[in-house]
This record gives sequence, C-alpha cells and structure tokens, in this order.
Amino acid sequence: MKTILITGSTDGIGKLTATKLAKDGHHIILHGRNNKKLQNTLASIKDSSANSKLETCVSDLSDFQSIEKMYLELVQKLPKIDILINNAGVFNSSADRNKDGLDLRFAVNYFAPYILTKGVLPLLQKSISPRVINLSSAAQATVALKALKGEVTLSSHEAYAQSKLALTMWSFYLAKKLTYLNIIAVNPGSLLNTKMVQEAYGQYWSSADKGTNILYDLAVLAEYNESSGKYFDNDKGVFAKAHKDAYDSEKITLLINETDKIING
Repeated sequence: MKTILITGSTDGIGKLTATKLAKDGHHIILHGRNNKKLQNTLASIKDSSANSKLETCVSDLSDFQSIEKMYLELVQKLPKIDILINNAGVFNSSADRNKDGLDLRFAVNYFAPYILTKGVLPLLQKSISPRVINLSSAAQATVALKALKGEVTLSSHEAYAQSKLALTMWSFYLAKKLTYLNIIAVNPGSLLNTKMVQEAYGQYWSSADKGTNILYDLAVLAEYNESSGKYFDNDKGVFAKAHKDAYDSEKITLLINETDKIING
C-alpha cells in the first residue's frame, strides 16, 4: 500500500480521488485550508472507504510560511511519501493577492506545489518508486515574469492560464533534474463538474469522475512507471504536447531563477 498526499482534498476531484484511493486501502494524507471542513471530509471518507489509515494536514497554500510549517510536520511524522498529488488550485477568489503581494493564482497553483514538493523531497526519496502528479490545465499562457513577481495585474483567466503553464514548465524541469522521481503534469479535463469550475464559468462539460479516474490511474498504475516529464491531456485521453514554452529551455531557466528569487527573497 502507498502513502499518498493529496492537496485540496476537501472538494472536487481532490476529494473524489482521495476517496477512490482510500477504498483501495492506501495510507492517505488529506490536505485542506479549513480544519473543520477537513475533519468532516476525513470522517466522510473513513465512513465510505472503511479505511482507518487516513490523516490530515492543514495549510493555507497562499501562505508560504504555512506551507513550510506543514511540510516540516510531515517530514517529522511520516516515514515516506510514495505519491504526491498537487491538486489544489484556485481560479476566482475574494482576494486577488496573497500577503506577499503575489497573484493568488500564481501563489496557490504554482508556488505552493513548488515549495511543498521541495519540502517533502526527503520523504519522496525514501519511496521505492515515488511519483508527483501536478494538476495542469488546457488553459496555458506564456508566463509574464512581471506578473509572476506581482508587478502587474492580470485577469483571473490570464493569471490562471499563466500559473498552469508555469507549473507545467517546472514539472518538465524537475523531471530532468530529479531522475529518481516520476513527475507527470496532467490536464484532468476541461470544465469538469467541480465547485471551482461552476464558480468560474457557471457550466460544465464533463463529470468530475473524468478527472478523478485519470488522477487515480496516473498515481498508481504500473503502465505509467516510465512517464516522467510528460504531459497527459485528458481532453484527448493521451499524452500530448503542452504549450511550446514548456519545451523552451531558456524560458524555463528564467522562470526557475525568478521563482527561487521570489521564494527566497
């Protein structure tokens, strides 16, 4: 059985994926921002899965210090992590920026997975076959470094698309750098029936199960053992090409350098 950490586990495909994996008997670490909601989710999944090997961790992923606190606690209490699913994401929000002045979409959709993955590397390194699944999107747009730094304001759509391309570019970078990790970026499907999509668009094209099923498969099936550094487009149901910038080594280097400056600044 695998130890699996899923961010954004209290809603949408994060919760559904956690439930499906819990039913297989895996050790699941659920993450949420609101502890009361997280505990309700924990009770619900325990009840439906009959799996007692479930734990929780609380963190506001827009707050870098909160992420650090969470991963330090995880490193202290867990022997390993086999699978990390960076699922949590934001599109619309009552606040457009985090406390550091960064666009919330960049903060949660890109910086948070970047910081968390780096923080739990000691646990991933203890797994025989560690995997990291990063939730990208069909919406990908060229990253403006000034927007990344919070120096210009973008629309929700533009910031979301740029944050998802940044995540994909970093996924490919990390796959080359850390060859012991199996890192897959995935568009789980466009306009799935989730709370985030309903709030953003007021409509959906496919059931949330479409996204849940691909996250489950990418996380645990042996057929994806050699898929590191690839992008799975679930709108097409196959591995496909991401945005061209995801293959531009110069742009990737600029993105990673700027990201490290912002995080360490």
